[in-house]
Amino acid sequence: MSNRKYAGLAAGLTAGVMLLSACGTSGESAAPSGSPSAATTETAGGAADTIAYAEAQEFNSFNSIAVNNLTNRMVMQNVLSGFWDFGEKGAVTPNTDFGTYEKTSDDPLTVKYTISDKAVWSDGTAIDCDDMLLWWIVKSGKGGDFQTDGTTGVELTKAPACDKGGKSFELVYSEPFADWDSNGPANNEVLPAHVIEKESGLSEDDFIAAVKAEDKAKLAPASKAWNTIWVIQGQLPATDKIPASGPYRIESMQAGQSVTMVANDKYWGTAPATKTLIQRVIPEDQQVQALQNGEVQAIEPQPNADLVKQLEGLQGIKVQTGSSFTYEHMDFNFDSSPFKDKALREAFALCVPRQLIVDNLIKPVAADSEPLKVRNVLPFESTYAAVSDAAGFDKYAQPDIAGAKAILEKAGKVGQEVKIGHIIPNPRRTSTVDLIRDSCEQAGFKVTDAGEENFFEADGGLNTNTYDVALFAWVGSGQVSGWSSTYRTVAQGKCDADHKANNSGCYSNKEVDKLINELNGTTDKSKHPAMINQIEKLLWEDLATIPLFAHPLVTAWDEKLQGVNPNPAQSTYVWNAETWTLGS
Repeated sequence: MSNRKYAGLAAGLTAGVMLLSACGTSGESAAPSGSPSAATTETAGGAADTIAYAEAQEFNSFNSIAVNNLTNRMVMQNVLSGFWDFGEKGAVTPNTDFGTYEKTSDDPLTVKYTISDKAVWSDGTAIDCDDMLLWWIVKSGKGGDFQTDGTTGVELTKAPACDKGGKSFELVYSEPFADWDSNGPANNEVLPAHVIEKESGLSEDDFIAAVKAEDKAKLAPASKAWNTIWVIQGQLPATDKIPASGPYRIESMQAGQSVTMVANDKYWGTAPATKTLIQRVIPEDQQVQALQNGEVQAIEPQPNADLVKQLEGLQGIKVQTGSSFTYEHMDFNFDSSPFKDKALREAFALCVPRQLIVDNLIKPVAADSEPLKVRNVLPFESTYAAVSDAAGFDKYAQPDIAGAKAILEKAGKVGQEVKIGHIIPNPRRTSTVDLIRDSCEQAGFKVTDAGEENFFEADGGLNTNTYDVALFAWVGSGQVSGWSSTYRTVAQGKCDADHKANNSGCYSNKEVDKLINELNGTTDKSKHPAMINQIEKLLWEDLATIPLFAHPLVTAWDEKLQGVNPNPAQSTYVWNAETWTLGS
């Protein structure tokens, strides 16, 4: 699940929004998984010029605004630049290579952005006004059918008043916004407008005019291009459609195996320390072996007790554990399942063995873990106690099988099937479903493990609403606006992939919508804990979701690999991969 991006799937509204955690060129430079030589090519000086890291899912979009998941971000993190990112320890960190920004007014809230004069796409095209207008028309939600991870904050701004070729612009807000410093174009969010213009048959002048006029009809070809040309199904788009603006560019892809990134020779900032970076597709349960074999030099799988034991037994491997902005949860399907009925949600919540799940699956990794009391603040954050105070979690601290059974009997729903959707293979989630089945079937539910390999894909259960309960994680950051779309009523009341953003189950409560708007508009951060507490009380009262636990972070890497600095936020451990080096 991940603003907060949370591990698993599409997410949030701002660049800090939550993420889900989960035409090709010939002559692929990366060998198939299982061929360690591809990850250890050495230069004459003894240092390797290729580094590989593992990710369980396959890269599926160059556009991580339209298809917002952790897998895509881990590639685009190093391919597309922006004004800021989540840097060391997850802190909002300006990217001064790309440009600068500053708040110039509080009334109205105004932020000025200036792109570096040196900033160019890898095809030589300048990064300028039309690229910013493309970002704005998508992220503001004012351009029609552009697919987006959300609009929080940006929808409060006017279209930037820049002109063709311009390198500076302002975001002028209609009201205060708490996370203004992480609301502008971020790393992996600025995409090439000249590609969209070419695909949609619009000149640069016409595109700029259409955006400023918010002319949805004229922009329709652009939104169609935005939604389609960067989708990847085992094969990259043509090279001229995927120019880079970061230290790396995508060179090739081997379906089901890897994505290869090479140094971008047009990058104007510091050149990457290693020429080639490879994201290998390796299932969670095979990543430790891949690290041991030298197929990859770094991994950050979802931790379980067996995995930690395996890592502890390896020689020549560094292991670091810590906290992360990632939490496991269960989302009810409010659209097309029996859980539209609050009584059934309550019965299910009463039988889910949250403490047992933590005791059996998480404490062996992190001994101080406990069931998560709330959704939007994590236990290591200083505001956790204030946010969780009397929020309503205590009612569901331990299973109440008798209470759950009484609700089912009264509703005449004994034997009610519950399909729990999740990504496979993932041993910990399979074990989680087993523990829930053992408990909830005592209450009268019939629990079905509906795990699927494509759960997060366009045709998978999460997007198509074919689950009753979705089990996954959000990975994110500490920004309050990032989780807005997770609980806000879906756009136009349409519960589909194009409109529900992070609100996978299409939960809706007008009071929650109101409180979220007030929170996002409150710049005094000292007021945030009490406001989030109000929201959490309503989420527990409605049983919008069931929080399970915060993920402990486990990162492991070859001791010869230098520069790895695990990050708790959605930028993940590859946030600084351009600085990594691998010695002999």
